[in-house]
Order: sequence, then structure tokens, then C-alpha cells
Amino acid sequence: MIALIQRVSRAEVRIDERVVGSIEHGIAALVGVTRTDQAADAERLLQRLLGYRIFADASGRMNLDLRAVKGALLLVPQFTLAADTAQGMRPGFSTAAAPEEARRLFAYLVQRAARAHEPVATGEFGAHMQLSLINDGPVTFWLET
Repeated sequence: MIALIQRVSRAEVRIDERVVGSIEHGIAALVGVTRTDQAADAERLLQRLLGYRIFADASGRMNLDLRAVKGALLLVPQFTLAADTAQGMRPGFSTAAAPEEARRLFAYLVQRAARAHEPVATGEFGAHMQLSLINDGPVTFWLET
């Protein structure tokens, strides 16, 4: 699994004009699922999302994780992260998981995240979403399992 994470002061996901997920201080994670991903990849990604130290301590160093700062987590499904962009001028999606498998693994990730941490908000799998956020830093990382 792949996550593009951003430390945010706020973020929200809209579908049409309706807000479906929003957070204040925390991590906005765009999540892609590849063909070879399994439940263990979702578990590992969740560990990394909750434990990745991207928040400043009292000295201004990135030493604190999401739990330590009592931050929120926004999970947004983003199949384009799994695209093959190695050649040409158009992405290929042969490396991405089939939609039904990606939906299942994303739902599993959300379920496990909600059990392990709060608050957790989400986008909607398969929907055309608008994501707005204020990146705090900016701080952005690419995580893979």
C-alpha cells in the first residue's frame, strides 16, 4: 500500500457540496492500493501512519507521532497513487489493485484505524472528491509498505 501523507492544520473532503470528512490538526493521507497488497500491508501502513514522527517536539524537531500530539487522521482513497508512470505521457493502472479488492483493503484500513485511534475521518471510495487542506510546514512524505 502507498500513502502520501501531509501534516495539516486542517483538511476536508467534499463530494458535490457535502463535507464527508474533515479534521483539524493531524495527518491527511491519500491511500493507494497495489495489486500485490494484502491485509498485512494495511496493518503495516496503519502502524506507520500512527507512528511516523512528523510533529515537532518542544525543541522544534520532528520527534512526535500522531498519537503523541492527539492529532486526527483523514484517510482518502486515491487509486492514482498506484499508477505506473515509468514510461510515456499517460499513466497506466495495471499496477493498481482491482477496484473491488482496493475497496476491501481500504475499508479494512479504515476499520482498523478507527479501532486504534480517534478521531478518524475518511473520503468515499470511488467518488469524485474535492480535497482541501492546509499543509502545516509544508510537511509531506511518501510511505510504502
